[in-house]
Amino acid sequence: MAAVELLESFPAEVVPSHLRLVSSEPRVRTLREGPSLTERRRTRARLRQRRHRLAVAVVIVGALVILAMPGHTFGATTGAGLSTDLASSSVLASGMNYVVQPGDTINSIARNMNPTDPAQARALLIHELGSSVVVPGEHVLIP
Repeated sequence: MAAVELLESFPAEVVPSHLRLVSSEPRVRTLREGPSLTERRRTRARLRQRRHRLAVAVVIVGALVILAMPGHTFGATTGAGLSTDLASSSVLASGMNYVVQPGDTINSIARNMNPTDPAQARALLIHELGSSVVVPGEHVLIP
């Protein structure tokens, strides 16, 4: 339905040229131009899927990097049975559990225990072990 609106601000002789048509139904305007709603939703879903895949890839790569690090990074022990911080020091401390390596002797272990006086350390080791012979793989508690 349409109506005619008369603008009252003009003199009566000018009125016919200033009439305008007013519609009672609002004009439908397109608010957005571009891809349809379903296409935008598909695009958003694809982006979400890409982000998810990227996050999974980052977690997997991070896990592989951590697994590739040497064990001593996480407090593991060396082949000699020592923690890596103790193994990096040249002196064996009292109370340590030492695993005898191939080629080790009582004298070499005593030198590692007490570099300044290995004779005293050798006597303590012989007393602790009850023997002057060590076997590779044997666990020795450092006195």
